[in-house]
Amino acid sequence: MTTRRYQSAVRAEQSRATRQRVLDAARALFVRRGYNGTTVEAIAARAKVSVQTVYNTVGGKAAVLKAVYDVTIAGDTDPIPMIERPTGRALRASEDGREAMRLYARMSREIYERIGPLVPILLTEGAAGDREVRAFIDTIESERAVGTTNIARHVASRFGLRAGLSVEDAADILWTLTSPDVLYRLVRRRGWSLDHFERWLGETMADSLLGPVKDA
Repeated sequence: MTTRRYQSAVRAEQSRATRQRVLDAARALFVRRGYNGTTVEAIAARAKVSVQTVYNTVGGKAAVLKAVYDVTIAGDTDPIPMIERPTGRALRASEDGREAMRLYARMSREIYERIGPLVPILLTEGAAGDREVRAFIDTIESERAVGTTNIARHVASRFGLRAGLSVEDAADILWTLTSPDVLYRLVRRRGWSLDHFERWLGETMADSLLGPVKDA
């Protein structure tokens, strides 16, 4: 029994390591060649595995892109939601609404610092109408909508929203402001520093959901 458990643990670790090699290889190729310019065969060759191993451990190219994105956002392969990681926990524990929004802006920055190299794939190849990339974008935008809805509900229940603002509209505002496209435009195209963007985003989200700070 002990031997079988040991062998099972070894196989699981080997499978995890193989999957990570595939994702590392795919990420490097996606960043360098784009989605259309990357093939499963190229991913397999770079990872030094067979094509069938790519399919067995992750899936087809679209599944690989989604897996690369998910792992890159988190920074590791641990199945821990962003809201359960340090910045997310600090956000939920905050006793001040504006501070909570500043922490949410920090979370957005932390995510972009990891996924930044992948953003051009979403903006250029998705906009060009690639079916698989478009489906991938639809999936992650739906996931983002769930996340921003949860944050909007938290802010509403913990601090209250400004007069006339519904939770649904608050969620849509957060979904829009935290879009990778917004950060990409301001940082990459307009030359904002990430510090400048983080401050602006935190203040803008706080003003939008809670109302502007009133003069004393």
